[in-house]
Amino acid sequence: MYAIVADGGRQYRVEKGMELRIDRLGQTAGSKIKLDNVLLLADGENVKIGAPKVAGATVEVEVLGQKRDDKVIAFMYRRRQSDSKRKKGHRQNYTLVKVTDIKG
Repeated sequence: MYAIVADGGRQYRVEKGMELRIDRLGQTAGSKIKLDNVLLLADGENVKIGAPKVAGATVEVEVLGQKRDDKVIAFMYRRRQSDSKRKKGHRQNYTLVKVTDIKG
């Protein structure tokens, strides 16, 4: 059984027991969350497609912790111009969750 869930402007294909990185949530480790924005629910031959959501379907996840991603460097360079080099670093915050149950 799998589901497609929308969260934070992104869509994720999730299955029971899988770990997932989603945008930072203000939850502590060990707390449980229900994601109710389920767009598709599939169980073998049975497929439910939402318009826009599947009614009554939820995905339960457990928060494993808050983390930061690896640093991404944004470097800009223009040749033959004064003050043309810029270097910025960015580390995205995310929440690591584990899918515990899919209901629908």
